[in-house]
Amino acid sequence: MIVTGIIPARYSSTRFPGKPLILIDGKSMIQRVYEQAQKSKLINNVIVATDNKEIFDCVRGFKGNVIMTSNKHKTGTDRICEVIKKIKSDIIVNIQGDEPFIKPINIDKAIKPLLKDKSLNVSTLAVEMVNDFYDINKVKVVFDKNNNALLFSRSLIPNNIKRAVNIKIYKHLGLYVYRKKFLLKFNKTTQSEIEKAESLEQLRILWMGEKIRVVVSKDDSISVDTKSDLRKILKHIKKRGNIK
Repeated sequence: MIVTGIIPARYSSTRFPGKPLILIDGKSMIQRVYEQAQKSKLINNVIVATDNKEIFDCVRGFKGNVIMTSNKHKTGTDRICEVIKKIKSDIIVNIQGDEPFIKPINIDKAIKPLLKDKSLNVSTLAVEMVNDFYDINKVKVVFDKNNNALLFSRSLIPNNIKRAVNIKIYKHLGLYVYRKKFLLKFNKTTQSEIEKAESLEQLRILWMGEKIRVVVSKDDSISVDTKSDLRKILKHIKKRGNIK
């Protein structure tokens, strides 16, 4: 069973152009993500997929595996699918390129369900929320008693937390694990209307009638979406004196 971790990385981010190349305590963000992914005990190979020469050269510079892709892709999933057509792998892990401190143990937790259940095609991560319930940039997920996703939304679900006193609110963490065959099938499937409405690709998977196993993590993952996020991270590093 070959497990490949792929990190899609593009330069032209609307909110933070060039963010894969920003330095965090002396290393580029893409290098930090790559090195964290390499620490996974279940991933056999890590690849950066990019359409940018600077990012390509940066990854080559720290001796990482990188593949140049088309600059016409609309999503990271499209970029990943171009890469997986060229490689031999059974399971694909989509690792976000803006989470420099992602914990390897969480990557492995997300992979394990597909190793144990041969009928399962997709898994992902979630963490319990303690604040910012109404932040539309934090995607929420609800799941059934078997930890299979019921719904993802940018809105609060359920919408009345005062009435749902015994319900925990979970934030979706954007790491996905797929079987290669399913991912290629998913990529060829037309977008569903609910996916368009929420701007969430994973809703297409549910619309297809496929299960998404949700693995609950104890640790949140810090992402860098804006320059403000970067300042917060650098402040955190300075305060703690390390990057753990």
